[in-house]
Amino acid sequence: MHNPITQLEQLTLNSASKRFLKETAKWSFFLSIIGFVLIFLLLILAAFSTTIFGLAAQLQPGVPESTGLIMTVVYLVFAVIYFFPVYYLLQFSNKMKTALSTKNEETLANAFKLLKSHYKFIGVFTIITISLYALLFVVSMLGAL
Repeated sequence: MHNPITQLEQLTLNSASKRFLKETAKWSFFLSIIGFVLIFLLLILAAFSTTIFGLAAQLQPGVPESTGLIMTVVYLVFAVIYFFPVYYLLQFSNKMKTALSTKNEETLANAFKLLKSHYKFIGVFTIITISLYALLFVVSMLGAL
């Protein structure tokens, strides 16, 4: 009888698994390109937000003039945060395509490492976002008292 650890070390991919991974690599490439396009749009929005909100401040008396600078910083921060998971996804796609075409186990392991990094980043960011929403909820409830 084989040791379970030895069996896991000898895991092989059948043709269906390879086909699924190849399709996953294609979709992750597509999603990463869409992500980079959205990051580019955020950067364009950041570049013009000072002008846009400056005009809004002139047309609408209640809008503070510093809103444009604040929004520029917010858009830049979002672009930087969004860059990392999109980059990991693109790298996963490229490495997975390479691993499947060259049948290189090390490249395959690196591809999965990048996919893990992608999901870990998204998971941590989700936890932070939920925590901020919970904090906002608590603060707003305290403010309502």
